[in-house]
Amino acid sequence: MSKEPVAVVGIGQTAHVAARRDLSIAGLVREAAGRALEDAELTWADIDAVVIGKAPDFFEGVMMPELYLADALGAVGKPMLRVHTAGSVGGSTALVAANLVAARVHGTVLTLAFEKQSESNAMWGLSLPIPFQQPLLAGAGGFFAPHVRAYMRRSGAPATIGALVAYKDRRNALKNPYAHLHEHDITLEKVMASPMLWDPIRYSETCPSSDGACAMILTDRAGAARAPRPPAWMLGGAMRSEPTLFAGKDFVSPRAGRDCAADVYRQAGITDPRREIDGAEIYVPFSWYEPMWLENLGFADEGEGWKLTESGVTELDGDLPVNMSGGVLSTNPIGASGMIRFAEAALQVRGQAGEHQVDGARRVLGHAYGGGSQFFSMWLVGAQPPHR
Repeated sequence: MSKEPVAVVGIGQTAHVAARRDLSIAGLVREAAGRALEDAELTWADIDAVVIGKAPDFFEGVMMPELYLADALGAVGKPMLRVHTAGSVGGSTALVAANLVAARVHGTVLTLAFEKQSESNAMWGLSLPIPFQQPLLAGAGGFFAPHVRAYMRRSGAPATIGALVAYKDRRNALKNPYAHLHEHDITLEKVMASPMLWDPIRYSETCPSSDGACAMILTDRAGAARAPRPPAWMLGGAMRSEPTLFAGKDFVSPRAGRDCAADVYRQAGITDPRREIDGAEIYVPFSWYEPMWLENLGFADEGEGWKLTESGVTELDGDLPVNMSGGVLSTNPIGASGMIRFAEAALQVRGQAGEHQVDGARRVLGHAYGGGSQFFSMWLVGAQPPHR
């Protein structure tokens, strides 16, 4: 039996900020879910199941928050599933929800991911103490900086590439009212003059810590026919993982990422992603990961990703716009960051991305990664349903 086509008919985000002190976690998730329902013109009664995701519980210190969030998400008496795959969790949560629809387990599913970083300190939560780790780094940036340096050595990329990515994404964020960072006075010179945190990653080339939530309503063909606006259709979706450390691991271009992208392209019938995909929302928490992931995802040959950035290909008006919304560099509620990538891809093909809309976007990739570059989740959404 063929899979049921999956449509995105509702999308809702909170405004992403450093601290939402006016809302509890329950209020935060309900705000995003309510906006997704409003977009789909549905009510809580129309939802058959809820799939929720977030980053590690110790980030907020609330263990298994899904239990107390059931009421806020209209899930009392309904199936509710929690997903966790580190930083990629927003993407994998959406895929678990999509698979429930594709398998005809449920007709309409609310999927949501969130983070309230202001009630914790993820930076120090990711700085493991002795004896688990040498006292040589702090936070995720310290872990990833050596991999960036390895990419620079292998590709011969000039040191300015990271600043170009950050400058682009922060300008894109100015066109996105939901983005956390709105730096109206941003210049390339200011990015390059910002303090060095983890060589070669500068302060302005890193993601912020955000409070926020993102929700989507996924439904079947019948649900899509009732939708008030054209939906985004899932053309392909996949998850892959690999160990954090193993002999031969390539931190610059992980095998799991390459395999995940290949599976998505196979499902969608994509043979030349560079020409057949109109834009990509890629998980880039540190600016150098744009050229690295362009290669990992098959948009550029090995060692050539930085040339796409340098030549303006990834600009909002370029041949392959990347992170039109401002990306993770401008908004980072960790548990929701991957789902925001997926949702922003869907907004593009629905023509609902506002000022950061790509003209004529028909197929857009959403991408997330997490952990020590070991978890990957991706989907490709289109303006037309898949041909099966």
